[in-house]
Amino acid sequence: MSASKSRLGRGLGGLIAAAAPAAPKHDPSAKPSGGPSAAPVAAPGFQEIAVELVEPSPYQARREIPVDQLNELADSIRSEGLLQPIVVRRNGEKFQLIAGERRWRAFHLLKLKTIPARVVEASNASSAALGLIENLQREGLNPIEEAYGYASLIRDFDLTQEAASGRVGKGRATVANALRLLSLDGEIQGFIAKNLLSVGHAKVLLGVEEPAQRTVLARRIIEEGFSVRATEKLVQAKKAGAPSASGRPAPPVEAAAVASIEKKLTSHLGARVALKHAPKKGRIIIEYHGNDDLQRILEKLGVEA
Repeated sequence: MSASKSRLGRGLGGLIAAAAPAAPKHDPSAKPSGGPSAAPVAAPGFQEIAVELVEPSPYQARREIPVDQLNELADSIRSEGLLQPIVVRRNGEKFQLIAGERRWRAFHLLKLKTIPARVVEASNASSAALGLIENLQREGLNPIEEAYGYASLIRDFDLTQEAASGRVGKGRATVANALRLLSLDGEIQGFIAKNLLSVGHAKVLLGVEEPAQRTVLARRIIEEGFSVRATEKLVQAKKAGAPSASGRPAPPVEAAAVASIEKKLTSHLGARVALKHAPKKGRIIIEYHGNDDLQRILEKLGVEA
């Protein structure tokens, strides 16, 4: 198990199930003892709550739940029962989901009246972080949903990238790289979300400055089935044939040298760097995402803000 997975497990389990007994398997076909009006019996630390009293989380990172997955889960619950309760917090007279939206939706699909739940106390920020952690543990988010989840934590709760990464047990570089995907236009984000483009392809596309060129290249990658390496070569070839800042075509040797310097600077700073070179002058452009990322780059450069 990787260090990230280990940190994730401790983060979610620490709040939800540190001292909780194992939840009993919920049998959808079983009737409560004592007649139809008797309340379902729950193990200590767990409750059976009305499905209709549960509300989805406003901080849910998952944007789509495939119907086939939901049907499969409903079939599993129908035959085997619910193996893991949902996690909720009180919200007035109702309950707000923290973890388990697919399970809750499956209970709706099965028209079941109650669902086993673990009720915890959690702030808005903790609720959002725990929901994101659960989805990350289950690998249920595509890269774009994951990026929006991090962005939501940072935006809605005024967190730095470092604080957000600490909340979900991920390295800051992981969070920063995920957030970079959100600078791509909506069409390309859609390709990534549908697994038509990999994150590796996305990183190469982030090196293309013009949004229109990015989109054209993304479509070509999909149509021709380019690998990440083939995409890198294509982008490098286009840069080599592009005019330099002086308006003259850049010689292949010079273009290769510029690309090499850009790569080294990007690696050193952990940020996309573009070098606009001409014989007498040029520019170095460093991309950053938010104040926290800018501060990190300044520290790398030895500059005090």
